[in-house]
Amino acid sequence: MLPLQPIKSFEQIKLLTDPRRLAILRRLMSAPASLTQLGQALGEHPAWVRHHLKQLEAAGLVELVETRIESGVVEKFYRSRAGGYLLQELIIPQDPAHPVIVFSGSHDLAVEYLAQQLAPHVSVLAMPVGSLDGLASLRQNLCHITGCHLLDVNGEYNLPFVRRFFPDRNMEVITLAYREQGLMTAPGNPKHIFSLLDLAHPGVNFVNRKPGSGTRLWFDRQLQVLGIQPARILGYENAVNLHTECARLIQSGAADTAIGLRAAAAQYGLGFIPLFHERYDLVLPQEQVATLTPLLDTLQTSAFRRGIAALTGYETAHTGEQIQI
Repeated sequence: MLPLQPIKSFEQIKLLTDPRRLAILRRLMSAPASLTQLGQALGEHPAWVRHHLKQLEAAGLVELVETRIESGVVEKFYRSRAGGYLLQELIIPQDPAHPVIVFSGSHDLAVEYLAQQLAPHVSVLAMPVGSLDGLASLRQNLCHITGCHLLDVNGEYNLPFVRRFFPDRNMEVITLAYREQGLMTAPGNPKHIFSLLDLAHPGVNFVNRKPGSGTRLWFDRQLQVLGIQPARILGYENAVNLHTECARLIQSGAADTAIGLRAAAAQYGLGFIPLFHERYDLVLPQEQVATLTPLLDTLQTSAFRRGIAALTGYETAHTGEQIQI
């Protein structure tokens, strides 16, 4: 099995912006080839191929694997060093006077508030992709910090997932807040939605959260416990990224209900049926602590705690506490 290799060097990325070199590399991913064979396949002179091939070789993307003498001519055969390449790189501003922090993870209103508090001195770039994808982004060094609310089958929040994603790295887990989730409904609850069982009633239009989000994982597990087939829920396949996006769809009449934060329901003037409380944690590698010092210091301030306590459904008694992994 050939490896899939990530490309992280800007020199490698720059080389592959040339479609000619990219065509050579793709040809060598399939099978080894000589300069003559590459020239025939691409309709170019071997000397032209050699110029680009040597650049790919110097960048560590291809390698010489065999030398043959055919009809009195020495033929060198090259191949790609990997079966495929994954292009990924985090590109952010470099301004010592105004540093940038990249957050990727579960959408949360307290994280939005945290970014607002940091804005005069630090920019927070947010990518709300869900709890699982946020941990994956952190694993791939595509963000500095992530946030998650993943309930393991043993009843423990977040730590089992952090251990599985980062068995070889020193990580820190810090509680942001406890928060309340439930069924958001139109004002007055005209569809009489009071439990998850009511989602399967005819005429109830549900909007879901994306696969991999903590809310979606909790919901799918509850459906299994209750014996409800997803196909019975109108709108189960309609998934969005944000709690506030769910709330906006209900407010506009495009959906009747969704599972989301009490704070999002309050923000949009919706009805709310409580379902569960959960712990939302921030996860970061220890090597990022220096970069994240302004954020971590803000978590410890009473002003920040008062700010998120004002969000309906948030509890801040454990905000800023570090949890042993």
